[in-house]
Amino acid sequence: MAILTQLSRTSRSACWFRHRKQIFSSFRRHALIRRSMASDPAATDTTRFDFLVIGGGSGGLAGARRASELGAATAVIESHKLGGTCVNVGCVPKKVMWNAAVHAEYLHDHSDYGFDVGNVRFSWETLKAKRDAYIGHLNRIYRNNLDKAKIQTIQGHARFTSDPEPTVEVNGKKYTAPHILIATGGQPSVLRDDEVPGASLGITSDGFFELETLPKRSVIVGAGYIAVEMAGILSTLGSKTSLVIRQTTVLRNFDSLISTNCTKELQNSGVDLWKNSQVKSVRKTDKGLEVTIATKDPEKKNEEEKIRTIQEVDCLLWAIGRQPNSAGLNIGEMTVDTDERGHIIVDEFQNTSRAGIYAVGDVCGKALLTPVAIAAGRKLAHRLFEGKKDSKLDYSTIPTVVFSHPPIGTVGLTEEEAIRSRGKENVKIYKTSFTPMYHAITSRKSQCIMKLVCVGKEEKVVGLHMQGLGCDEMLQGFTVAIKMGATKADFDKTIAIHPTSSEEFVTMR
Repeated sequence: MAILTQLSRTSRSACWFRHRKQIFSSFRRHALIRRSMASDPAATDTTRFDFLVIGGGSGGLAGARRASELGAATAVIESHKLGGTCVNVGCVPKKVMWNAAVHAEYLHDHSDYGFDVGNVRFSWETLKAKRDAYIGHLNRIYRNNLDKAKIQTIQGHARFTSDPEPTVEVNGKKYTAPHILIATGGQPSVLRDDEVPGASLGITSDGFFELETLPKRSVIVGAGYIAVEMAGILSTLGSKTSLVIRQTTVLRNFDSLISTNCTKELQNSGVDLWKNSQVKSVRKTDKGLEVTIATKDPEKKNEEEKIRTIQEVDCLLWAIGRQPNSAGLNIGEMTVDTDERGHIIVDEFQNTSRAGIYAVGDVCGKALLTPVAIAAGRKLAHRLFEGKKDSKLDYSTIPTVVFSHPPIGTVGLTEEEAIRSRGKENVKIYKTSFTPMYHAITSRKSQCIMKLVCVGKEEKVVGLHMQGLGCDEMLQGFTVAIKMGATKADFDKTIAIHPTSSEEFVTMR
């Protein structure tokens, strides 16, 4: 009983301390927000915070909330909707559409599993309404979380001023802080009409989420993961889809096994693949868009390029890369260095070339993934407001999933990267391919492929790559093992879970 009483008193004391800290923090935050910068009359309208975040996307919000938890008076500036690309026109709504496409795939298998589903109709309109409602719900959650954390939300475009101290102006009002984070993300790259006549008649992945109906005829341009995902979703949901790529395979930055297999899976699923091709022009007609495409095999140098057209296109989607949202910030005024594409250059601690200004996420052009931006934002907050001077994100061994059909999971070095960095004689590859048990009784077939990249005598696993049913959910656990330095022997010592596809990784020889 004495022990229980002591614990109870300690708990009450801790609660009182936290409550006092919260009251003090709230008072301090209020005082900081209301205090003008200095006696300089020109600066009396400038509002000061401890931490000012430009961009209410994943990285910015994560950094802002963590800084606020650590006692910093914080504000977030956002010109559009909270949540950034991921929540509004990226990962989240894309996953909803992919889930719908997976349902469409399974419909083909129902009869093989004994179900008579009869006539099934798909309503794009119903799906879009539910998806948009869900996104709206997430927007409100983000706003409520900021309000609960006493983080001020400033709506509008931020632009750095010429003030001596780093300061931004939003809607005619000035804001400053000793620590300013740029987390403005990126946007889809677009072609101008003088580059490809009629290019503006197409849309980007942003526009995909505005489509009110399922296009009957779609043309996707690009070979990256966004192009692959968009083509897969549209084709699987019933749109006749062509994918135009400049070379012979998609996902060329991925391991060659993944690149080759994904290209094959796209073709097997019914996507019309135009290899070694580029769009030359786009023209609007009474029946839709007319897309003119030039195709030339680079290995056949004496062969002239073939010019063909795709008629009656409802949706032309450009998925040719992304560019940083840095142009309108006036960061040159702050002497913040950028690369030739406008990405903000940062060091390993997210510092820019100007003291007190930091950047995280897609605007930096490195590992363009939502969880990366979130982790970097939080690490930065701990360094700035908790005194953890070594707090920084480890950018190695970052897992990623491509929501293709079937999905791709990959982490670590590709075989090609391992050979370049460690030498071919020090690299050992283990791989397998098989038909998942799910497809044992279905007329529709899809392979599962897997590869382990190991280096050194101890055969440390430095890369893991796979495509097949369930690979999206399979990857996270293997990433933990690889991050901890697992070897092939560690995989071999692990008892398999049967019957699953994942057991293949611990039984490879």
